[in-house]
Amino acid sequence: HKMAAAGAEAVVAEDEEKRLPEGDPESGGDSEDEGDSDSSGDGEDEEKENEAEIQRLEEQLSINAFDYNCHLDLIKLLRQEGELVKLRRARQKMSELFPLTEEIWLDWLKDEIKMASENSEREKVYELFERAVKDYICPEIWLEYAQYSIGGIGQEGGIERVRSIFERALTAVGLHVTKGTALWEAYREFENAILETAQPAPGSVPSPEQQQMLCTQLEKIHTLFRRQLGIPLLDMETSYAEYEEWSEDPIPETTIKNYKKALQQLEKCKPYEEALLGAETPKLAEYQAYIDFEMKAGDPARIQLIYERALAENCLVPDLWARYNQYLDRQLKVKELVLSAHDRAVRNCPWTVGLWIRYLLAMERHRVDHSSISEMFEKALNAGFIQATDYVEIWQAYLDYLRRRVDFTQDSSKELEELRSAFARAVEYLKQEVEERFSESGDPSCTIMQNWARVEARLCNNMQKARELWDNIMTKGNAKYANMWLEYYNLERAHGDTQHCRKALHRAVQCTSDYPEHVCEVLLTLERIEGTLEDWDAAVQKTENRLARVNEQRAKAAEKEAALAKLEEEKAEQRKQARAEKKASKKAKKARSGEKRKADDDDEGEWGQEEEAEQPSKRHKGDGLLEEDMEVEMGLFGRSGPEKPDRPANQKEKATTSRKDIPKVLHDSSKDNVTVFVSNLSYNMAEPEVKLKELFESCGEVAEVRPVFSNKGTFRGYCYVEFKEEKSARQALGLDRQAVEGRPMFVSPCVDKNKHPDFKVFRYSTTLEKHKLFISGLPFSCTKEELEDVCKAHGNVKDIRLVTNRAGKPKGLAYVEYENEAQASQAVLKMDGLTVKEHVIKVMISNPPLRKLPDKAEAGRASQFAVPRQVYGARGKGRTQLSMVPRALQRQGNPVAKAENGMVQNSAAASSAPPEEPKKMSNADFAKMLLKK
Repeated sequence: HKMAAAGAEAVVAEDEEKRLPEGDPESGGDSEDEGDSDSSGDGEDEEKENEAEIQRLEEQLSINAFDYNCHLDLIKLLRQEGELVKLRRARQKMSELFPLTEEIWLDWLKDEIKMASENSEREKVYELFERAVKDYICPEIWLEYAQYSIGGIGQEGGIERVRSIFERALTAVGLHVTKGTALWEAYREFENAILETAQPAPGSVPSPEQQQMLCTQLEKIHTLFRRQLGIPLLDMETSYAEYEEWSEDPIPETTIKNYKKALQQLEKCKPYEEALLGAETPKLAEYQAYIDFEMKAGDPARIQLIYERALAENCLVPDLWARYNQYLDRQLKVKELVLSAHDRAVRNCPWTVGLWIRYLLAMERHRVDHSSISEMFEKALNAGFIQATDYVEIWQAYLDYLRRRVDFTQDSSKELEELRSAFARAVEYLKQEVEERFSESGDPSCTIMQNWARVEARLCNNMQKARELWDNIMTKGNAKYANMWLEYYNLERAHGDTQHCRKALHRAVQCTSDYPEHVCEVLLTLERIEGTLEDWDAAVQKTENRLARVNEQRAKAAEKEAALAKLEEEKAEQRKQARAEKKASKKAKKARSGEKRKADDDDEGEWGQEEEAEQPSKRHKGDGLLEEDMEVEMGLFGRSGPEKPDRPANQKEKATTSRKDIPKVLHDSSKDNVTVFVSNLSYNMAEPEVKLKELFESCGEVAEVRPVFSNKGTFRGYCYVEFKEEKSARQALGLDRQAVEGRPMFVSPCVDKNKHPDFKVFRYSTTLEKHKLFISGLPFSCTKEELEDVCKAHGNVKDIRLVTNRAGKPKGLAYVEYENEAQASQAVLKMDGLTVKEHVIKVMISNPPLRKLPDKAEAGRASQFAVPRQVYGARGKGRTQLSMVPRALQRQGNPVAKAENGMVQNSAAASSAPPEEPKKMSNADFAKMLLKK
């Protein structure tokens, strides 16, 4: 073994020499002269700056331990300063919170290897290697581990330890198509070194023991060759040729058959490997295609490896972790493998609540002890979720776990008390911690308290506690919702008594403001089945009085809405008349001015003739104009007027022609596919046809530019640009928001809004984007570059968009897009409340509110009957509005009529208005009605 050790160490030393970088201090590279006094002074200043920066980073991490970039900066500075003790501690803290990348681990391992001289220190390095190979499956770390272990081959059991590490490395990454070959070759070189040392001295006859050892060692190398050739690896033809040259015996047929099969498999894998080589980081789409390919093949080891390769480059993609963990949970089901993957997932993406929930379920599935699951739940609470609802979800998952632990056949148990205590803590946590951070609990409908009440009623037979909980739920603003009352009624119906059911429905009739008809119907149904005559009379009287008040309120609101609408119409008519009078006054003034010039300036007869020629034309245009034509946009017609020196000749001709002679439609809708609509242009743009044609010719041949002018001949700021080819129009959309004469030009598809009234062009997402920030409160003078300097300190900024008005002026708002959710969440924590140019900015995850309905009338009707917020009971989403109308109100003989959208009107209103047009109610009136209740 000592001879084998010497040979193997020589191999490693040679290998290390090859891999030693140029300029390394240990390689004897050139070093700078440090004796210069100026450089020493600069070094002292730099050292002080580094110490101050180290202190700042340590303070920052004490505030937010999950700041990934801060950990990296601290480790880099400490390594630069040679603070080995602090460096080791900083790396240790970071590794406890995050899986470390391959580069960080290799730097750490190399630093520890340099300091490890004694056997006890070598064991610590072995422990560090064991931690490193658990974070990600990295061939380089496994190779470093195996080669480092060869250095301890002289110790007892050294050879067996090296072989064990090599075997584990082959299991982990031996199937890696592009990097697996290096491990196989290193393993064979090690065994060859052992073989060389086992050879007898030249001229001597080996003993039977030596002969047996030689045969055994030769068989080991044969086996390694055969195992490798059965796996699809890059450049496996070279390995096959090497085996042919090395082996004294012919290669077995079985090995050749496996080799050819592996070659065929390699040909199938090559397109995916080539795609990965040619793609840019993070290569997520290429990896997903590779994963789908391996999933169809169905080899668990290869599926696991390709997932691990993808995660090594996309460790901050929660969906990828979720898919990998789901595969492990459902297919492999190996405890150590499953739990390790879940642990790495939450360490990489701690802000993703779904990964924590899967982890808790996996721990329960594999029967991990209760204390470990509770500890993991506490870590989840401190992970820093970005939405209030995330905390509700993690609490619910943990409460579900605790509920499954309870044996409800016993009246009392330790597990039951723990469950009740956890429910109480959850309610308090959402009220205190979550509301303080997000200004909302994330649980407006009190789902956790509802579930607690169900557990008490159904499983513990404690209806009194359930009633207390529901009383608390109703005091939190839920008493006005019919579905909340019906949820409580159903629970009382199943596990309570009729008296409490009746009491609940009477309160519901009185308090419900969204769908009172529904609770009225349920109350009448209860009394019809179980009530006495007195109960029936009381219920009928109560429901009639309530519905009468509701109808009266709705009628008043409708009258008020109608009055407001009429007032708006009157104001619009007054404005229209004022504009007409002003226009007539200007026209008369202009006519008088022309007559005066004609009388006073007899010498300018030519000018007078021009005025005489123009005036009849103006009178003719005015006389011939119909009232309905005035409502058509004036920009679609030309108009005669005084000549302007800078106007083209064709516009002069249009200005002197009759309005009836000019086409009323500027655009042919059949050419929508080759036309774009350009707007937000400067009204003062000279020769817009020429300007825009030059601008858009870069996209393709322009057939025509049709600017829209007002009836005075002034440019209206928008136009149609028609191309010869459709692809040119599509390419022109890329010029959207380009600055033209100091204003952002809007370029959108040309769509007939008569056929598509709901068409809107909005380039940006209107939903939650966890990797994008919304920043408000910025100074108007803040530029994109200045904002980027502030934001890039917290991650890789992909895009910044400063929000401007139609004139291109800043509004003090911006959207900043980061590479991933982790960087965005860190930026929120660091930048919210930051002062920029004496302005305190507000930073949050981008989650724009829902856009309003385009039609005002429809929006009014929609808001009148929409439930103010999403509150769902145990049955999921509530019924449609039509189903909320009582059957009694649907009968023809009933004096109360039902409108199409579910609104109930009184008989007077129903008789005076068409049934398909119910009384309208504004958002403000509806809100006032709710507040009254």
